[in-house]
Amino acid sequence: MDHFTTHLLHISAALFLLISFNSPLSVSSIGINYGQIANNLPSPDKVVPLMKCIGADKVKLYDADPKVLKAFANTDIEFVVGIGNEYLSKLQDPDAAQSWVKTNVQRYLPATKITSIAVGNEVLTFNDTSLSDCLLPAMQSIHTALVNLKLDSQVTVTTAHSLAVLQTSYPPSAGAFRDDLKDSITPILDFLSKTCSPFLINAYPFFAYKGNSKEVSLDFVLFQPNAGIVDSGNNLHYDNMLFAQIDAVYAALDQLGYKDLPVQISETGWPSKGDDDEPGASPENAKKYNGNLFKVVNQTKGTPAKPDNDLNIFVFALFNENLKPGPTSERNYGLFKPDGSPAYNLGFSGISAGGNSGRNTSGALPPPYTLLPDNPNNGYMSISSAGRFEWENSMRIRIIVMLMLIVVV
Repeated sequence: MDHFTTHLLHISAALFLLISFNSPLSVSSIGINYGQIANNLPSPDKVVPLMKCIGADKVKLYDADPKVLKAFANTDIEFVVGIGNEYLSKLQDPDAAQSWVKTNVQRYLPATKITSIAVGNEVLTFNDTSLSDCLLPAMQSIHTALVNLKLDSQVTVTTAHSLAVLQTSYPPSAGAFRDDLKDSITPILDFLSKTCSPFLINAYPFFAYKGNSKEVSLDFVLFQPNAGIVDSGNNLHYDNMLFAQIDAVYAALDQLGYKDLPVQISETGWPSKGDDDEPGASPENAKKYNGNLFKVVNQTKGTPAKPDNDLNIFVFALFNENLKPGPTSERNYGLFKPDGSPAYNLGFSGISAGGNSGRNTSGALPPPYTLLPDNPNNGYMSISSAGRFEWENSMRIRIIVMLMLIVVV
């Protein structure tokens, strides 16, 4: 028996023991972000058994890598495929959008279960009108292509946002979008509502702790036992920051008249390693954050303000990615190391997958929209960049500091 099969059996045995002893740790209802900014990752066919054995049933890509989509055919794992920000201008054109959908979605259905297309990532917080003005037209063109190909009933179209789209986040019941973004975000919300598509938000309590580790309660951001806070607007109790952030988004949506729009956390996670100015980045804290997150999701309860709503959360990320730019934390969000072994102990044995898929330059978009080698981000924004956008906004800083101080009290 080869090492690969042996390690998979170890994972299965570990999961069996977890279930047998009624452990709350389960990832059966949680999604995983599968980034590939690395030159040492296992090939996608090696990732399939790993994904199955850890119980993940949803995957989010930042492109539409053919090797990944082919490898996951007939696995029943749901996929969100991505379109990089650099393609938004081109995909406003209906013909280009239809070509993209045919090449990157239709050809893999129904064998690969593609259920959503994420058009761009955190576009509105770039404060670049040449980019943001293209976002909704590109989303509309992609949706029209799906309608023309009779795929709109099975594939939704959406886009992911940074929490920096919020002007107010505390208390959660007072959540509101930034005034300068309302004219941009309202038509997007209208589109999502009419097409029955979810609102995606990237939420990282790690940045709240990193920004003021002396004031923020580490237990509050790690889902550890703590006194929590009480929302003065509705008297609801919060014992973790992520739920407070989610409900602030729901409140912001409600304020604009979209209270029934479903919210999904398209990215959240905790780094297992960081630089000296990144307090809290450690294997121990990453284990607590993601381990407790899995437990919370497995309890099938919603947030305090939305207790009956499903928690749809995608953890960032499957692997550590050694070619990502930025601080050390950027390269250490993975649940697994590139060799398939766990980055820290969450109850999974891991695999020794081996192989080297190389950097992903597969060209998810058909010619002439191939991904150029000089694009280091595969079309998506670095996590630390999202954090900087959030913390550089002066109003946002005041709000988060207020939350920090109340947590301490």
